[in-house]
Amino acid sequence: MKIARIETFLVPPRWLFCRIETDDGVVGWGEPVVEGRAEVVRTAVGVLAEHLLGRDPLRIQDHWQVLTKGGFYRGGPVLASAVAGLDQALWDIAGKTYGAPVHALLGGPVRDTVRVYAWVGGDEPARLTEQIAAQIEAGFTAVKMNAAGAVAPIATSAETAAVVERVATAREVLGPHRDVAVDCHGRFTPASARRLLAELAPLHPLFVEEPVLPEQTHLLRDLVAASPVPIATGERLYDRAGFLPALTAGIAVAQPDLSHAGGVTETVRIAALAETYGALLAPHCPLGPIALAASLNVAFTVPNFLIQEQSLGIHYNKDADLLSYVVDPEPFRFTAGHARRTQLPGLGVTVDEAAVRAADRSGHAWRNPVWRHADGSFAEW
Repeated sequence: MKIARIETFLVPPRWLFCRIETDDGVVGWGEPVVEGRAEVVRTAVGVLAEHLLGRDPLRIQDHWQVLTKGGFYRGGPVLASAVAGLDQALWDIAGKTYGAPVHALLGGPVRDTVRVYAWVGGDEPARLTEQIAAQIEAGFTAVKMNAAGAVAPIATSAETAAVVERVATAREVLGPHRDVAVDCHGRFTPASARRLLAELAPLHPLFVEEPVLPEQTHLLRDLVAASPVPIATGERLYDRAGFLPALTAGIAVAQPDLSHAGGVTETVRIAALAETYGALLAPHCPLGPIALAASLNVAFTVPNFLIQEQSLGIHYNKDADLLSYVVDPEPFRFTAGHARRTQLPGLGVTVDEAAVRAADRSGHAWRNPVWRHADGSFAEW
């Protein structure tokens, strides 16, 4: 069996899918994307495809080595994301070839269900009470929200109080037996984050995510030591080497994204590394159904798994949603806030190829907003 064709599809709202087809007709799907830079990743996939065409798709580990290390210059979000989507598709092919789900190929499941959370509040949190109530009604036991919109270099008393008030609102609606996670999105400076974490502690968030930017990972150790709240990070870290400083700093939750951090192959390794530091895994996934399917397969097999992000109804999904490009929504039907394990072969997602090809004809050019402070200077989004 040889790889005969590799295609990419730019589909709304902001995703990139890839399709690998073998010479005997087995098809695997992946989701290689950097949000806001999908076209750039598409080009990278085309370059990496030069290695894969004509080769055995089942040599996944060998392909991963060559794709990540075969060039003199390595790493970065674009290359890691291109590899990630191709890696997902190769695992999908392997599962379909052997007639088994990817979680079986990874050594078998350690759990029957995976807890998932839902997003509320948008980029600049609002209407929390009704949105959280709707997610509780839908059966979710955990939600995540952004802490704030643009924040001053040293957060003002009013800005900090507003974050605490929003999380207090979430806690009141959720009660003591459900969870809220808070995403700082790197919008806070270390000094502001330290003050905020202490004030959030009485509200018992499940974790606070990206309290500082990924390039400030060297500051995490002191922040962890000062924080009574579990700290999570990792959506903008792309391999084990990137996660190591964060783990040695003592983060509680590692958040690799299977569409950024080298796919299934590298995420399993990141999970094992995290386990040695007592950290739990909460894969980042505000993306499409293929990325989520890959994430779930890893979640079913990883002992130190905590909770899974998913994008159903997320504020980014304007022109399409999680189920827009799948034939069978059953693998993404959440019961009591959990996804159930299936025995579907490969990643377990059946892509609606006609819908994908039709969407690609119009494509998208999604870009994240650029925010500015009141004085006109750049603000982190």
